[in-house]
Amino acid sequence: YLWVPPLPVLGRSRWEILMVLCLVFLADHSLLDMSGMLSQYVRLFGEKLVRRKSLEPREGSESQMPHLNFFDLVMLGLGRMLRSGVYFLAGSMAKFIAGPAIIISYLVATLFALLSGLCYAEFGAWVPYSGSTYLYTYVTMGQLYAFLFGWNSILSSVLGIAILSRAWSYFFDSLTGNYISQVLQKTFSLYMPPFLASYPDFVAMALVLLKIGLLVLGVYLSVLVSRVFTGINLFVKIFIMIFGFINGDLHNWQLTEEDYNLASSRSNHTYRLGPLGSGGFVPFGFDGILQGAAFSFYAFFEFDVIATKGQEALNPHRSIPLGIVIALSICFLAYSGVSAALTLMVPYYQIHPENPLQQAFFQVGWDAAGYVVVVGTLCALTSRLHSAVFRMHLVMCEMADDGLIFRGLARVHGRTEIPILAVLWFLTGISDLVDLMSTGTLLSYTLVVFSVLVLRYQPDQNFRKEKSHEETEIDAIFEARPLESVPEAGTSNILKSLCDPISTTPTPKSGQIVYGCAFLLVLLLTILSLILAQWPSRVFSGDPGFTTGAVLLLLLITGVTVIIWRQPQNPSPLHFKVPALPVLPVLTIFLNLYLMMQMTSVTWAQFGIWNAVGKAIGHLEVGKNRDQQPPASNSQALDEHTSRAGSS
Repeated sequence: YLWVPPLPVLGRSRWEILMVLCLVFLADHSLLDMSGMLSQYVRLFGEKLVRRKSLEPREGSESQMPHLNFFDLVMLGLGRMLRSGVYFLAGSMAKFIAGPAIIISYLVATLFALLSGLCYAEFGAWVPYSGSTYLYTYVTMGQLYAFLFGWNSILSSVLGIAILSRAWSYFFDSLTGNYISQVLQKTFSLYMPPFLASYPDFVAMALVLLKIGLLVLGVYLSVLVSRVFTGINLFVKIFIMIFGFINGDLHNWQLTEEDYNLASSRSNHTYRLGPLGSGGFVPFGFDGILQGAAFSFYAFFEFDVIATKGQEALNPHRSIPLGIVIALSICFLAYSGVSAALTLMVPYYQIHPENPLQQAFFQVGWDAAGYVVVVGTLCALTSRLHSAVFRMHLVMCEMADDGLIFRGLARVHGRTEIPILAVLWFLTGISDLVDLMSTGTLLSYTLVVFSVLVLRYQPDQNFRKEKSHEETEIDAIFEARPLESVPEAGTSNILKSLCDPISTTPTPKSGQIVYGCAFLLVLLLTILSLILAQWPSRVFSGDPGFTTGAVLLLLLITGVTVIIWRQPQNPSPLHFKVPALPVLPVLTIFLNLYLMMQMTSVTWAQFGIWNAVGKAIGHLEVGKNRDQQPPASNSQALDEHTSRAGSS
């Protein structure tokens, strides 16, 4: 009962007070109901984001029999990683970013990619299934991680298509004496904004549409041609290295200001000389090497194809990590060899930024070799474009089948199952596209490394379960257990749980501690890498604010890393485990973030818009499909596609 005061209070009757109190009571209950509904909606939506997908056993177990040896894995990785970008991107890197030290940039990028590759090898070992990294992320980490990884994989594939098509257009234009580009530039240059390319590349757009049209006619029609083009790609790289070293001059790695002034007085090219920098082998300093490493990270995308073959590899604990190392090493030798030949033939400030290799052979008087390079490069670019369009389709169809993107984005054509929808950045320059692609690649690698760091400290989780048709195929990452059941979960033993856990095996509580510490680590490492990338001189010159901040961040990072190290690890046997956990994953995350901070503000703006659009699409689709389950046939279709695409 509600007591009403017998006397007026502040001039009001007791009935007025009663009405006010009733209104307050009703409003309070309405707010509680609204907040309860909102919290329930947020909780359900959050559970949807962290749910993960369980794998069903294969019906045909013979497809899982190990049959890939070490050589097969290396060739599989080279088929994906031995890209054609070095034919046209080495010019911009050497002329404006790193100079002859482009070789060191490739070495740094290779070492950073190797660290991520080791984490990929363990990540693939957690899932007893051959598939894509997107599928592995969905199975082990949940829907939100899978969406982030898949959406940025689509970004990398789409950008790869745009880069390859624009490069194909550049090389084809060189065969016509740059007639096409001159006509387009005269027509459209006055109408193009300064942050876009000088003209829209209609040739590149037509090429992509033509390639998609050919694929719609049937993938098998192009497999043999792709194999021939892949062989031509390797031949052209060897040709450039041999004849480039023959025509090279070591003095081009020791250039001075006098050489630059002499070249400037004699220059009659249609393009301007690049900056001299400080001359010598490293004209743009250590910053140029790191920027070149970030720019060149595109070259090592998709080495995860080796890590995802754990069930099919012979002796996987040895062949998978060794296959990744050997494949990355061969790619480094190919990229650095071509770049070294280029910078030895021509001074770095005289390199043509868009068509470097052909113009380099022209400058040394080997015109025939220049045309051989162009024709071979066109074949290599055609092969890579075929593979890029096909792989983009695989990820888009997987995400659409799982309800993470609109099905219209992955619309297919009947039995051929080839996408008829393509996204083209034919208005953007190649350098901007490469920066954006490298950013997406580095983020994908960071997500995988983070997953490895977290998974090693989680309780036993069977990612492949026998389930009835009525049971759901998605599990929550954290089971709904009361924390009181965990011995070290008492509120008075928080510090002991952090530094000296009682259990020798992972528990839900220790897993949550690692999750929280890992997220905190990423935040601290992001701040530290931003400071070191943007204000390195102020940090190392002893500036009180920046130096103190960097030291404090290092201390916090060290303390959080120690807390993770003290937690019990999962003893499950895997065919490969990352050594020196958690130090190596933490170091890898820092290096990836540091390279990402080398990107320009324009690149980050484009990257932010892409992920904002993806997040909106993901929210809409997750909300619309809240009661739907991911189809079980999705991964089986993926395996079929992958086996068909692997030969190309």
